[in-house]
Amino acid sequence: MSETWSPTTWQEKPVAQQPSYPCAQELESALKQLAKLPPLVTSWEIEALKSQLAEAASGNRFLLQGGDCAESLEECESSNIAAKLKILLQMSLVLVHGTRKRIIRVGRFAGQYAKPRSADTETRDGVTLPSYRGDIINRSGFTEAERIPNPQLLLRGYERAALTLNFIRSLIDGGFADLHHPEYWDLRFVKHSPRADEYQKVVESIGESLRFMELLAGTKIGEINRVDFYTSHEGLHLLYEQAQTRQVPRRTGWYNLSTHFPWIGMRTADPDGAHIEYFKGIRNPIAVKVGPVTTPENLARVIDILHPDDEPGRLTLIHRFGAHEIADGLPPIIQTIKKTGKTVLWCCDPMHGNTEKTSKGLKTRKFDHIIAEVEQAFEIHNSAGTYLGGVHIELTGENVTECTGGARGLSDEDLSQAYKSQVDPRLNYEQSLELALLIAQRVSQMNSKAGPDE
Repeated sequence: MSETWSPTTWQEKPVAQQPSYPCAQELESALKQLAKLPPLVTSWEIEALKSQLAEAASGNRFLLQGGDCAESLEECESSNIAAKLKILLQMSLVLVHGTRKRIIRVGRFAGQYAKPRSADTETRDGVTLPSYRGDIINRSGFTEAERIPNPQLLLRGYERAALTLNFIRSLIDGGFADLHHPEYWDLRFVKHSPRADEYQKVVESIGESLRFMELLAGTKIGEINRVDFYTSHEGLHLLYEQAQTRQVPRRTGWYNLSTHFPWIGMRTADPDGAHIEYFKGIRNPIAVKVGPVTTPENLARVIDILHPDDEPGRLTLIHRFGAHEIADGLPPIIQTIKKTGKTVLWCCDPMHGNTEKTSKGLKTRKFDHIIAEVEQAFEIHNSAGTYLGGVHIELTGENVTECTGGARGLSDEDLSQAYKSQVDPRLNYEQSLELALLIAQRVSQMNSKAGPDE
């Protein structure tokens, strides 16, 4: 990293997807307050995650990254947070059982408040207002007061992120994730799922294995009563990220202490742009989303900038092509990385490339397309000699109807029953669990084919 880098040098580069605030003084005041507040995460947590991601890149762990497409300040409630944590725990339990690997649990929460938009403005009935860019910037209601970017929302976002993290840490430290009692995680709706019996067999198998191990050891396995859990969000709003980027005692470099694992979206992955400039200087493990608009030339430059020393666990590539484009789009990306000689963690986002609209203009995703993209990702990486080490899912623990298909066969007509997302459609509890079961089966089959010596 250049010695001239600082958390503000991105301001010298072309910047995309940033809001325009009407009052510079109010913005500066909010940022100064934000910079004084305690960090949300610690550097040793960040370094621990980086070590785990390095193991995943070498094929020894598997990354499960999931949560809301965009968090809502109003939905920072204990029941919502616990439901999201439960479904991620359930999915990780299934993946541990099927993959025979340790799972890295990373939530898309405690900071996922900003979203990129395809246009700066939105027009309805002849009225044009700024686009909704997430609750940390403006509000979703279609009035001028709600759509004008408000600097105070930066502080509200920080506060909600802190409350979310505090509750998650309390749950985990209190034994919420105790593997001795995975039945406690069961969401009240899961018993209605057509695959509930399959999940119950996984729970019983793990319980029996634990009891057998403890019988042999003659003591309770203490560390099984808790799990590591990390947070992530798209590092989109650079002023928000900058305000929480700090140096810490006894470590070199700068850390973004608003989250463990920030990522760069496809819309802001310009190698000459401000986001790449900012991300190159932070010590966090980072991710970059790649897809149909990613060119091998630009990706090679991004790798050179963000991953110059090939530091283990530093860089994850999250590919998002869609079920109909991954076969053509992913192989050239893999070959580009192979030519660099660098090691990255490969992760599949089967959500964003499969977004479509119903005849009524409602955003949705077909579960069959999501599954198809994951299946193809495993095949393509296996053929290329690379390892698909994770999945990146937009999901919720709620009983929503936003994606069609799945075991219950939700149709376009069913979406109106409980469509709650203000931005992108999410998998509900049953669809998320079904996806985890299918991934676990897939990895188990691959391990069986590979044989004990491979």
